[in-house]
Amino acid sequence: MNEQLSNISFPVMEHFYTIQGEGRYTGSAAYFIRLGGCDVGCVWCDVKESWNADSHPKFALNQMLEWVINSKANLCVITGGEPAMYDLSLLIDALHQHGVTVNIETSGAYPIKGNYDWVCLSPKKFKFPIAESLKKANEFKAVVYHPSDIKWAETFVKDLNPNCVLYLQPEWSKTDTNLPLIIAYVKEYPHWKISLQTHKYMDIP
Repeated sequence: MNEQLSNISFPVMEHFYTIQGEGRYTGSAAYFIRLGGCDVGCVWCDVKESWNADSHPKFALNQMLEWVINSKANLCVITGGEPAMYDLSLLIDALHQHGVTVNIETSGAYPIKGNYDWVCLSPKKFKFPIAESLKKANEFKAVVYHPSDIKWAETFVKDLNPNCVLYLQPEWSKTDTNLPLIIAYVKEYPHWKISLQTHKYMDIP
């Protein structure tokens, strides 16, 4: 085991093997590592307990690697919190050596460090994404809490790379209200797709 991996640690709120419920990789088995620490502060965040990094135990990178390898997962999703606050390059490289695809879910508010295979960028009004991260996004997923969020999301499209996949996703508590609006919008503007939190329908993490 790489000695560096045992000497570097990060706060982890939770980790688990499940099915990815959102976006491009919906339906895929994935090992999630949810890092603690976030200063974006979304009012509708469903993991507010992740915000304070000091509230969560730190684990060495070699421990994180073992979680994923022992699960036999071929996909690892780094999420948070705001995972781009940290440099996980060594973990990403180690997972790649074991044939694991590594994705990140980020607000884009920080530079994205490391050779991730797939960058899912979900912008937040409370701390806007930076230009550098917008260009790196493979997937742009806008959570629609208020109807005005749809047009707000549209303002970022010009700053994304042309191959970026665009998703509109209703915030879970507003699904009944906003999903019909999203459906109508995607039918009119088919460069967008719809993402749903299917893991919540399946009642899994």
